[in-house]
Amino acid sequence: QVRLIESGGGLVQAGDSLRLSCEASGLTFSAYAMGWFRSIPGKDPGKDRDLVGYITWSGDRTYYTDSAKGRFSISRDNAKNTVYLQMSSLKAEDRAVYCCAAVGRHSGIYHPDSFSEYDYWGQGTQVTVSS
Repeated sequence: QVRLIESGGGLVQAGDSLRLSCEASGLTFSAYAMGWFRSIPGKDPGKDRDLVGYITWSGDRTYYTDSAKGRFSISRDNAKNTVYLQMSSLKAEDRAVYCCAAVGRHSGIYHPDSFSEYDYWGQGTQVTVSS
């Protein structure tokens, strides 16, 4: 059984930093690209989420959406089966439930930027930013 467990969320003030972690089990972690998504206000998180960014299975490449560029950083430790999302200069609009997701290397998807492309999902961790 594949499990993705996020941690590290909480309440912070605008301008603060926060690091989220996602620990995976039940899969060959090093064979999966890992994405971070966040909930979209008013939308069913089971049907759509906003991509924050992703890291390839080997960690040699990362991608960030415009809202995350320059403020967020994704890294992974394959020995620990864990992917991280380092967030800095947090803004009130970053408030969301953040989820990690996994897409297998075998899928052949070079640029996994869509919710529907991912195979496995965590439950998410809430990040609240007070202004």
